[in-house]
Amino acid sequence: MRSVLGWAGQVFAWLVILVMVVVLAAAVLVPRLGGATPYTILTGSMQPEMPPGTLVVVRPVGPSDISVGTVITYQLESGKPTVVTHRVTAVGVDATGELRFTTQGDANNTPDAATVRPVQIRGERWYSVSHLGHLNTLLSGQERQMAVYAAAALLLGYAGYQFLVALSGRTRHRDPAAPAGPGTDSDGTAERVAEPAESLT
Repeated sequence: MRSVLGWAGQVFAWLVILVMVVVLAAAVLVPRLGGATPYTILTGSMQPEMPPGTLVVVRPVGPSDISVGTVITYQLESGKPTVVTHRVTAVGVDATGELRFTTQGDANNTPDAATVRPVQIRGERWYSVSHLGHLNTLLSGQERQMAVYAAAALLLGYAGYQFLVALSGRTRHRDPAAPAGPGTDSDGTAERVAEPAESLT
């Protein structure tokens, strides 16, 4: 029973560490490596696919690569920090020939009032994870980096601990009074082994 509980505890600990690593990878490492930016969905306009609290990771996209159905994150006003993540429902041009994008939230009944200019677009949705946006909201840039280092240190520390436990377990279970090897008595002298009888022909 004790060994079963110990095994279950190890499995649980590894699962917790694995979940932490996956969460931090999705929220921090992958966006950084991919040149993307994580945002948090704050309203219900993109339900049911992206409810409030969803982490949406946005990567750069050229205006010509945006088509109807693309989910984009854009500034409400060019140069201002407030952004919205909605789906493109139409693509057109204005009187000057500049691209204009009509957007709409999946849960909204009507398109957004103002069209979106290319300069406002921060990127297209790369991937999204429900509920993970709350973690993104809590962590600032420096805190994200510290969280990654902490998870890596925890993973390496636990792996080292398991190695030491396994090593000490092998040492503890080695009996000094046990035979030194096959064919050896406990007093160190060679065992007498019966020779096989010769077959009679």
